[in-house]
Amino acid sequence: MTAIAVLGSTNMDLVAYVPKAPNPGETVTGREFRTVPGGKGANQAVAAARLGGEVVMIGAVGADEFGVRLRAALAGAGVETAALRTVEGASGTAHITVDDEGANRIIVIPGANARVTGLEPGDDSRIGAADCLLLQLELPLEAVLAGALAARAHGVRTVLTPAPVQPLPAELLAATDLLVPNEHEAAALTGLTDPYRAAGALLREVPEVVITLGSAGSLYAARGREPLAVPAPRVRAVDTTAAGDTFVGALAVALGEGRAVPEALRWASVAAALSVQRPGAQSSMPTRTETDTAALTRPPAPEPDENPATETTA
Repeated sequence: MTAIAVLGSTNMDLVAYVPKAPNPGETVTGREFRTVPGGKGANQAVAAARLGGEVVMIGAVGADEFGVRLRAALAGAGVETAALRTVEGASGTAHITVDDEGANRIIVIPGANARVTGLEPGDDSRIGAADCLLLQLELPLEAVLAGALAARAHGVRTVLTPAPVQPLPAELLAATDLLVPNEHEAAALTGLTDPYRAAGALLREVPEVVITLGSAGSLYAARGREPLAVPAPRVRAVDTTAAGDTFVGALAVALGEGRAVPEALRWASVAAALSVQRPGAQSSMPTRTETDTAALTRPPAPEPDENPATETTA
């Protein structure tokens, strides 16, 4: 099994389903409300565990009812929670509106996640024992950097999802092996809206990049290699809330198992496509059997893209 450490956020998602999201100053009537365990860190941990990874979650929940439920949800998915601390105060929450097209709008209130400002005793050894460390930006940046530096010191592959997007310190980029932004985050980081050019610019900072493109699939780029575009399966999206986290969790498992990059990307795309067909974050994530079965019905991964836009711009 692939050993994966996740240093990240754990939130309770408060999800309102509406035909159309309200405009500023507008009130609309929703059709359903749910509370669903989420948080980008916890989502990636659950996705990886359901897909066959051996996962440990490092982070914090509050001393409230949500904290109890969040810990139970992780444990129920097979995630090790000994490094998930309980701190005074409220757990993190995410307030999410999902429209009938499956698009979402999210407000995150960090709660207990803001108390994670570095590594606790034992976290360094947990990271060192992993094949891969998954990081996001819903924890304070100093904690993310501490995790990345610990992984680098132990020779552990670091995968960073730069969300919510913010300027990334050079020290963090230098300790990142694979950066996985979506197309909007890639544009915010580089000022370039074309994904190929954005990927080229990001390769100046990190050795490998995967830009997720929603229903269009993903784009992989690495130093010294031709870029690779992988289309996403065509499905009707119900809720895209956890698609990116499902993709990252699946990609970490696939790469840890030694799969070639084209196959790993294709498999991760299938897992993400399964997740968007169901409501919720962790509740939507597929199992290993579901993903393997669906992957058998998909066409082979494409050859590297010869797109001339791979030249970088400043």
